[in-house]
Amino acid sequence: MANLKGARQKGIEFWRAAVERLNQGESVRDVAQALGVDRRGLERWRDRVNVGEGHVGKPRRREAALAKEVEKLKQTLAEKVLEVDFLQGALHKIEVRRQQSGSGGAQASTTRSGK
Repeated sequence: MANLKGARQKGIEFWRAAVERLNQGESVRDVAQALGVDRRGLERWRDRVNVGEGHVGKPRRREAALAKEVEKLKQTLAEKVLEVDFLQGALHKIEVRRQQSGSGGAQASTTRSGK
């Protein structure tokens, strides 16, 4: 916890009790008004306490944006892998047809003596 100013003034147990009220379903606005604290500060403490206790908290905006970008990149990668697989299959079919027809485009190699 980088900023412990609120903890020194009110005490960590005060904040944990406030976060517990939030976890039980009370609104942030109501708890903040009842305790006389800043709503944003209460939200920050909720995130700190919940993460410290292993609860899943709200992802921060930057983290959410990065997670969304990662999902988009994964989808794009999956599409490109499918394209490569398709093109490799098509190339393989073309090579097989060329070998079967004997028209590979180049002269077949022969021995020099011709015997």
